Amino acid sequence: MNPADAPGESKPTLLIVDDDQELCAMLAEYLAPEGFLTLTAGTGPAGLEQLGRAAVDLVVLDVMLPELSGFEVLRRIRAVSRVPVIMLTARGEEVDRVVGLEMGADDYLAKPFSPRELVARIRAVLRRMPGEGQSASGLILWGPLRLDLRARRADIADRDLELTSAELRILELLVRADTRTVTRDELMTQALGRRLLPTDRSLDTHVSNLRRKLMKHTDRLTLQSVRGSGYALTLAPARAPASQG
Repeated sequence: MNPADAPGESKPTLLIVDDDQELCAMLAEYLAPEGFLTLTAGTGPAGLEQLGRAAVDLVVLDVMLPELSGFEVLRRIRAVSRVPVIMLTARGEEVDRVVGLEMGADDYLAKPFSPRELVARIRAVLRRMPGEGQSASGLILWGPLRLDLRARRADIADRDLELTSAELRILELLVRADTRTVTRDELMTQALGRRLLPTDRSLDTHVSNLRRKLMKHTDRLTLQSVRGSGYALTLAPARAPASQG
């Protein structure tokens, strides 16, 4: 039995935004026996309308769309929601993948792709969501950082870092390592759910985005690159209050 078909368990709802009607129909047919409910939209505005009126667990979003580009749709989604988004890009268009990740996409897949790989990417992203075995309490405190995994939120001094699910999972792994280096292979498999390949720069982009967001809110946390190994967080001691007089 597919886990999504277990008694009492609701099936995840996916929204596919792509103007290729045949592709949408094929994916909907393929995803149904895999345990997913599927909504489709052929334009950016239609996709945003669907997202506004339905409870969607994940969006599969094509970059090349009529009326509104996939990037503009992603920008509007991120203005109001943290729903996970997987971008569909043209094969070889690395700039599209980097831009999508920098704008808050959780993952990408280059066309043409196999439905089987899409299912694997979808499940990997959904595993990073709350309630998927991340933490018993869901709350981690580390220096000025507060991770609430159930609420999918990380904040410093009550200021939300506005992390994507991938960034949150990477940060969780680094915090749990407690200043020890986490290898690129570990981050790739445990945070993004796939093997590290020489041409895949998605981990670097996620780490760069995470580093920028941390630096914006505190100078006590530093996300360091450990040459030839991976990444580590360092925590500077809190400054002592300035003496009076």
